[in-house]
Amino acid sequence: MSAKEAAQFLAEAWETGHSLAPFPDDLLPADVPAGEAIAAELVEALGLPVCGVRLAPGPDGLTMLSAPLLAPRMLRVGTPVALSALRSPRISVGVMGVLGEAFEGGEPVFSAFHPVLDIAATRYTSGAADAAHQVADMGGLGFVLVGKRWIGALPEDGEARIGLTGARPRPLRAPLANLMRQAGEEALRWGGLPEGAALVVAGLATGSPPVAGQKWAGAVSPVGRISAVLG
Repeated sequence: MSAKEAAQFLAEAWETGHSLAPFPDDLLPADVPAGEAIAAELVEALGLPVCGVRLAPGPDGLTMLSAPLLAPRMLRVGTPVALSALRSPRISVGVMGVLGEAFEGGEPVFSAFHPVLDIAATRYTSGAADAAHQVADMGGLGFVLVGKRWIGALPEDGEARIGLTGARPRPLRAPLANLMRQAGEEALRWGGLPEGAALVVAGLATGSPPVAGQKWAGAVSPVGRISAVLG
C-alpha cells in the first residue's frame, strides 16, 4: 500500500491520542526513506503547519533522525504541558536555531539560538520498532519547550546537562556546531526552510522518564538555561 494509506493509519493515533496497534504487514515502512515518505504524508493528513526540522536520537540512542517540526508542538517555556497527553514521554535538553534568512543551500544564517526542553513521545503502543517507524511518527515528536533567546555564534563544542531541580547532573560534551550543520543538511533534504523557521537539535543530554509535578532544569553552554514544571 502507499505511504498515504500508512499516514492515515498514524494520523488516527495523533488525532485521538490512542496508541497505535502494530502496522499491518503491507503498511510497514521498510527503511528510513519509506518512513520519511509516511511522515511527509502525515503532515498533509494532520493539516498542521510545519515550522522547521527537528533532529533527535533514534531508538538506538545514537543515530540522529530528522523529521518535520509541527508549529503547535513548539511552545514557549512556561506554557502548561500535560504529560498525560503523551505516551512514554522522554525528556532531554537541546538547542534551537532560528533562521535569519531563507535556507535553500549553503550555510544556514541564524538570527538567534534558544535552549530547549524536548519532551519526546510515541504513538506506538510499544514504542518505535526501529528508525523507520520513528521517522514515520514525526521523529517521536512530543513538545518542544523554548527558552530565552541567545544571540551569538554557535561554538564547535559546548556542554549540556539536565536534571530535576536541585540535582547536580554531570555536564556532557555537546558538538553543537556539527549537530546544527547536520540539522541544516537534513532540512535541505526535506526541501529547505523559510526565514524564521527553526532547526532543533534534541537529545544533547537526557533525563529519566518525566513524571507530572516534577520541575526539570537544563542548560546548554553557552546558549543558556531553561526550566519547567511539567503537569
